[in-house]
Amino acid sequence: RENFIHLCNPHLEKMKEDILYHFALGTGTHDFPALFGDVKFVCVGGSPSRMKAFIAYIAEELGLGSPVSDYPNICAGTDRYAMYKVGPVLSVSHGMGIPSISIMLHELIKLLYHAKCSNITIIRIGTSGGIGLEPGSVVITRQSVDATFKPQFEQVVLGKTVTRSTDLDEQLAKELMQCSKEIGQFNTVIGNTMCTLDFYEGQGRLDGAICLYNEEEKLRYLKEAYDSGVRNIEMESSVFAAMCNLSGVKAAVVCVTLLNRLEGDQISSSHDVLVEYQQRPQKLVGYFIKKSLGKV
Repeated sequence: RENFIHLCNPHLEKMKEDILYHFALGTGTHDFPALFGDVKFVCVGGSPSRMKAFIAYIAEELGLGSPVSDYPNICAGTDRYAMYKVGPVLSVSHGMGIPSISIMLHELIKLLYHAKCSNITIIRIGTSGGIGLEPGSVVITRQSVDATFKPQFEQVVLGKTVTRSTDLDEQLAKELMQCSKEIGQFNTVIGNTMCTLDFYEGQGRLDGAICLYNEEEKLRYLKEAYDSGVRNIEMESSVFAAMCNLSGVKAAVVCVTLLNRLEGDQISSSHDVLVEYQQRPQKLVGYFIKKSLGKV
């Protein structure tokens, strides 16, 4: 059954041209079905260089490229986001925080709609702070929760607060968990992910420029988060889940933990260790894509 992108905006049908400004793409200048019509998997992550590394990795895994192949940035006309494609896989950077990923997702969802893509799976791969997990553990998100542990995303639209669901696809999470068991290389759990508006105070760190609480209060808050089912903290999952839900897109969040926040605030692992940690979500999602395409 073909499952197409659902656009929650009737105004787009009245537009002669849709300019995706932050991608430097437009329906009047680009043939979206020809460029993107075969896309089935979209992987998004904060860093442009990480998403370029991912497309090189998945190209080799799928037998569609070599380590020395060059993958041009489709969004080279802008410095806001980077986008790479190989076969049925699109890799897009989203920057840091809810506002940045929200802008990217608006234009990505429209891109997939204009390209007439169907049966799309979108997965955010990234890094996070763990709670009660060894550094290097991978968390597959069950629900994204806000800083009060509620599974919701709130946004002010026309002066009124709109609340949207942040549930993620349960079956997809189970499939990813099974893939991790088959790989057998790192600890993986399914848990809730807390999405905050800030890296420092919003996540209860003691090392920001401003901190008006003590360590005891910080630990009490993080333990409350753990008891509510939260296993990691990042800054994009809530709006990601909400927008994918509204667009009828199957979605997942897969993040590696760089530290255990119950033991500290600063990321002190060596560069080489952090690079290896960051490759773990790529390996898991790469294996899932290969398995989905019957290449495992």
